[in-house]
Amino acid sequence: MSYALHVNGRDFDAEPRPGQCLRTYLRDRGWFGVKKGCDGGDCGACTVHVDGEPVHSCLYPAVRADGRRVTTVEGLAEPDGELHPVQRKFLGAQGFQCGFCTAGFLMTTAKLDEEQLTDLPRALKGNLCRCTGYRAIEDAIRGVSHVEEPRPGESVGRSLGAPAGPQVVTGTARYTFDIEVEGLLHMKLLRSPHPHARIVSIDTADALRVPGVRLVLTHHDAPERLFSSARHEHPTEDPDDTRVLDDTVRFVGQRVAAVVADTEGAAEEGCRRIAVEYEVLPHVLDPEEAMRPGAPVVHAKDSADCRISRPQDNVVGEVHGEIGSVEQGFAEADLVYEETFRTQRVQHASLETHGAVAYFEEKEDGDGERIVVRSSTQVPFLTRRALCALYDLPEDGVRVVAGRVGGGFGGKQEMLTEDVVVLAAMRLHRPVKLEFTRAEQFFGATTRHPFTIGIKAGAKRDGTLTALQLRVVSNTGAYGNHGPAVMFHSVGESMAVYRAPHKKVNAYSVYTHCVPAGAFRGYGLGQVTFAVESTMDELARRLGIDPLVFRERNIIGPGEHMISPGGEEEDLHIASYGLDQCLQVVRDAIAADRSADDAPEGWLVGQGTAMSMIATGPPGGHYADATVTLLEDGTYDIAVGTAEFGNGTTTVHKQITAGALGTTVDRIVIRQSDTDVVRHDTGAFGSAGTVVAGKAVMRAANGLAERILSFAAEYARTPRSQCRLLTDAVECAGRTVPLKELHEAARERDVELAADGHWGGSPRSVAFNAQWFRIAVDPDTGEIRILRSVHAADAGKVMNPMQCRGQVEGGVAQALGATLFEQVLVDAGGKVLTPAFRRYRLPAFADVPRTEVHFMVTSDAIGPLGAKSMSESPFNPVAPAFGNALRDATGVRFTEVPFLRDKVWLALAEHRAEGGEEGWSSRAHPSREGSV
Repeated sequence: MSYALHVNGRDFDAEPRPGQCLRTYLRDRGWFGVKKGCDGGDCGACTVHVDGEPVHSCLYPAVRADGRRVTTVEGLAEPDGELHPVQRKFLGAQGFQCGFCTAGFLMTTAKLDEEQLTDLPRALKGNLCRCTGYRAIEDAIRGVSHVEEPRPGESVGRSLGAPAGPQVVTGTARYTFDIEVEGLLHMKLLRSPHPHARIVSIDTADALRVPGVRLVLTHHDAPERLFSSARHEHPTEDPDDTRVLDDTVRFVGQRVAAVVADTEGAAEEGCRRIAVEYEVLPHVLDPEEAMRPGAPVVHAKDSADCRISRPQDNVVGEVHGEIGSVEQGFAEADLVYEETFRTQRVQHASLETHGAVAYFEEKEDGDGERIVVRSSTQVPFLTRRALCALYDLPEDGVRVVAGRVGGGFGGKQEMLTEDVVVLAAMRLHRPVKLEFTRAEQFFGATTRHPFTIGIKAGAKRDGTLTALQLRVVSNTGAYGNHGPAVMFHSVGESMAVYRAPHKKVNAYSVYTHCVPAGAFRGYGLGQVTFAVESTMDELARRLGIDPLVFRERNIIGPGEHMISPGGEEEDLHIASYGLDQCLQVVRDAIAADRSADDAPEGWLVGQGTAMSMIATGPPGGHYADATVTLLEDGTYDIAVGTAEFGNGTTTVHKQITAGALGTTVDRIVIRQSDTDVVRHDTGAFGSAGTVVAGKAVMRAANGLAERILSFAAEYARTPRSQCRLLTDAVECAGRTVPLKELHEAARERDVELAADGHWGGSPRSVAFNAQWFRIAVDPDTGEIRILRSVHAADAGKVMNPMQCRGQVEGGVAQALGATLFEQVLVDAGGKVLTPAFRRYRLPAFADVPRTEVHFMVTSDAIGPLGAKSMSESPFNPVAPAFGNALRDATGVRFTEVPFLRDKVWLALAEHRAEGGEEGWSSRAHPSREGSV
């Protein structure tokens, strides 16, 4: 019986493999717009139409599609080639950031009827987005356009669309695995079932007998060399405690062996056939227990060689410091508040999972081969450096390419797949692919660091802080990637933003036998800011002072020196100041707020504020090199290393260049994130895409503008002062010289019209954010509703308001998930209990309010054209602002996130039993001023 499938106007008759889903069948035939996001029908990224009905193709058996007509996003356009109306709307509103989920949203939206359009929370319940915060998606569906038309020389400050927008909405943007590689082999990993064990023996004979299995790698095949999976410009920032494959496993899910086969199915069967004998060892999951005498040692390694602070105590890094005397400060205080706050593990949940493909190509000079690694990474250059060091390869022997990356949030500032894929490819001299499943993303990648923050603060009756003390314990898990750096950063700006004559910190990053933690949006500040901002609110309330007034009395001002007992960062400056404006935005929102009228009868209503400060880049140097070139056709080329994963740097780099060269962004092409075609870039992390790489691009563009004008003056024999750049020409004393003509003339004279730019990431400035919520709480059920959300962002000169607003909205949405329900649960044996979106709840359309975003009017003295970073910082004040609103509504101070509904209900029931419900009636009708 023949198989027949009609896809986007083409017929296919190849029968699907037994059990194959429609998603993989379509991708095997080149329809890469169909994405893999969750493996379980939870995210909607794989949505296609079958006979006109939207389905999740990862759940739809390919055999059921026999005789049916299937449309993917590539076939959504009109027969004449015009974009489908829905595609045009998503372009106009830029209803995407990384774009990995966009095809699914387009396919779902295209089939919504009028009734469904009136209830989008229900209509979109099967589609998830991790980047946008959903407002842009709703605007796209409603036909609200935000993209402005480009103007010559007026690009910066305008809401110009992402250059890859047309490719994103047509499904032709190429992410990591959206390529065809001839002879590709597939890798699967055998992972540890134990939190701590030594491998006594490992037998791979049965695995190698599985038809199609080509190779099994174990610790016997791996280099002895230790490294860190974390990627920083300076490798010494992280401990070297990791092997490609180790004979000791330290968490449930650690890779034990790698099987390479012709198919994923054969590789999976090979993993099942490997026989491993383990000597199970004692394990420890709690970081406080891990530091106690006699606790199991996670890494018995040499401290100096591996850069582990105290391996015998499981302390990978620590910081201790005191300014003044906190003992004296507490003695001077009229009120001292002391509490312990806790934050949980959170998964990055980027819809594109970790993965890499390694293959070989001839070197351009014909002198042999080199290995090419196509990876979902934020740091292609640092990954190349690590691979070269690990396998003693020359730099020109490795090329790392990042296609369009489907979300990162810090999770892809790691080398979690490339090392083992390269090892297999070199052994077999064949292309090898490793792509994490969604479950592996939870137990085989990294999470946010769980923190325990003990805080003690003192203040006088007039609201003046006298002392601030922190004891921070960070659970870095089984490996120390990012552990010391996250810990150090967490106690930096969170303390430095407040004046206090006496400050003290003791902070520890601690090994345990848990899934490793790593870089996550905010890089530790979100955890400690939760404690600091909750404490400031509590001090203000107990002193009877408006929390806004209390903050204004104690925050640092413009030009002041930032002081943190964890250590001064000499290159960090307040190069522009908008915190006062941020707090004024909140004050104005409170004064005009009427959202309490929307609260159901009998619900408790409250409001809360929090603020944060963050450095606009990592310490110690973050480097970017860029080149801008005039091309033969009179257009321009930017070569810059920064990866694009929805952070919008591609758009901003083109805007900066267009402004400097007096042209429009459509006349500029950009090459990026390929170690073979661009110069060094530390990576797209630490909010560095605009303030570091953008500054390098600005310097290159300005240099090229000067070079073109000087050459044009010489060519036209006119004074340089009488030459100016036009869109596609140079006007020289009234004469218009086309750029094409100038390029030809320069080539004849052997003059290259190109310029380089470099920026080393130092000095650095700071950005400020403030978040305000009005919420309502049902005391009988613990249900919480967000009545209003307002965010004030000091981003300096806003390069692209539409994009920057999207970054803020996405950061608030992601932080709300961490505040209200997201948590990676681990059982007593170290096993992750939430390895799927169905068990790990991500914010859906119905969960996220429309946040009102306000940008402050500032211009930074350090950032390019006055810009500051704004990709990480919106996350940090959300949890404490929400907690402060919850405290205002209920009278209960919640000290642990997430604020789960059952925990809220239990706390309110306990509060009621203690007589704390007095005053609840007044909280249901708060004052318009919102003062305490």
